[in-house]
Amino acid sequence: MVNLSGKTALVTGASRGIGRASALALAQGGAQVLVHYGRGKAEAETVVAEIRKAGGRAESVASDLAAPDGAHKLSNQVRDIVGDRLDVLVANAGVAKSATIEDTTVEDFDRLFAVNVRSPFFLVQQTLPILGNGSSIVFVSSLGARAVVGTLAAYAATKGAIDTLVKHFAAALGPRGIRVNAVAPGIVDTDMSNFTKTDAGQKYALNMQAIQRMALPEDIGPVVAFLASDDARWITGDTVRVDGGSKL
Repeated sequence: MVNLSGKTALVTGASRGIGRASALALAQGGAQVLVHYGRGKAEAETVVAEIRKAGGRAESVASDLAAPDGAHKLSNQVRDIVGDRLDVLVANAGVAKSATIEDTTVEDFDRLFAVNVRSPFFLVQQTLPILGNGSSIVFVSSLGARAVVGTLAAYAATKGAIDTLVKHFAAALGPRGIRVNAVAPGIVDTDMSNFTKTDAGQKYALNMQAIQRMALPEDIGPVVAFLASDDARWITGDTVRVDGGSKL
């Protein structure tokens, strides 16, 4: 288990799925975790309660990251709780939309980029004053950024943008001692991948993987915690594939 004792962490979209698993993994390492949610208040409070029951420290914070000022409002809440020091930022919150090129609407496209790209960009911008030497930023990318998976062109483009931001942010923030990386999951059994609940969906996923089982959020969370920890102190500007050997 990684050692994150004394560190503060914010995980966006932490009420369920990969965000929840990441929040729990960070808390197990000893970090104080801010559990962000957009709509799932009850689910976020459940995550907070689970962390506290295990002896950890956690608070829930809410903000609509699709709104232009969503990242700014969230940053203000974070500062009110942690003061002038945030050690770990996990930008996990995201939305997906499966649609052909012909069926993708401007509204869908704009929402995908607002939540998946704009909000993490400006969340980093707004938290920079409290991110210092030794801090770690972890984005969530996707297998879709490097390979074709279904009809997800617009969504995949947002994750390609994330992979690009990782490199630029790592270069810009490295002199401050801030590391920036991403994890790129494959198909994970979450609410965002409802098709995995069917036999056909599972067969589709397994046919592209070397490891023959469905991925769970718990397969991703510990990798996020590792990247956030000092054990990964010499890793920055990288996107780590956590996909069971998908599309090899």
